[in-house]
Amino acid sequence: MNDRRKSKRIELEAKLFVKRLDKQEAQEINIDVFDISTSGIGFNCNEALTIGAVYDTDLTLWNKDIIHTFIEIVRISKTDSTFQYGGIFIGMPEMDVKRIEIYDTINTYSKDGAKE
Repeated sequence: MNDRRKSKRIELEAKLFVKRLDKQEAQEINIDVFDISTSGIGFNCNEALTIGAVYDTDLTLWNKDIIHTFIEIVRISKTDSTFQYGGIFIGMPEMDVKRIEIYDTINTYSKDGAKE
């Protein structure tokens, strides 16, 4: 399969909470991030979300910093126990993009055994 991603994907152990923008209710949904890049995110969730919907999101990084952004759901797949989603970031400020790039650099450096 040909990978069409614009940015390199990295893993991040984090949680985020999403609220759908086009509905009145502000329900927060806990999701587990398994993949993140400067252009998008992959996550698991027990709730059924809608493809094409945009969600208001607070992403908690490894150092407890919070990135406030919007995610548009572009891919959904169902596993036995949960849903897997792919989303793209909408209007993420350049400063937050750089924060994700810094995490990637630190993560790559640590995996190469170059730390210490």
